Amino acid sequence: VQLQAFGGGLVQAGGSLRLSCHASGVNFRLYPIGWYRQAPGKQRELVAEISTEGSSTLADSVKGRFAISRDNVRRMVYLQMNSLKVEDTAVYYCKISRDRDYWGRGTLVTVSS
Repeated sequence: VQLQAFGGGLVQAGGSLRLSCHASGVNFRLYPIGWYRQAPGKQRELVAEISTEGSSTLADSVKGRFAISRDNVRRMVYLQMNSLKVEDTAVYYCKISRDRDYWGRGTLVTVSS
């Protein structure tokens, strides 16, 4: 199982970014998949997760600003991030759980004031 996340970058506060994550080596449609983030000096935390049926769970800190979606044909999961805040700065990871958790390498999002 391999996950490759991309789409991070530097953006000003109030701006938007769209993260993407491609999964290979797994029957993608069978498993929920999520986005996590880890800010400097902090623990990794759940940002958003999407079920196999497409229902999503969002952290309170991103509700109303972020949205998660998936494309089972392309084996992709997306995180649309709007109204970004400085505190959203972190490395963002995608994760899929099968026999164990599989993590992508992460993509850095930096939000400047």
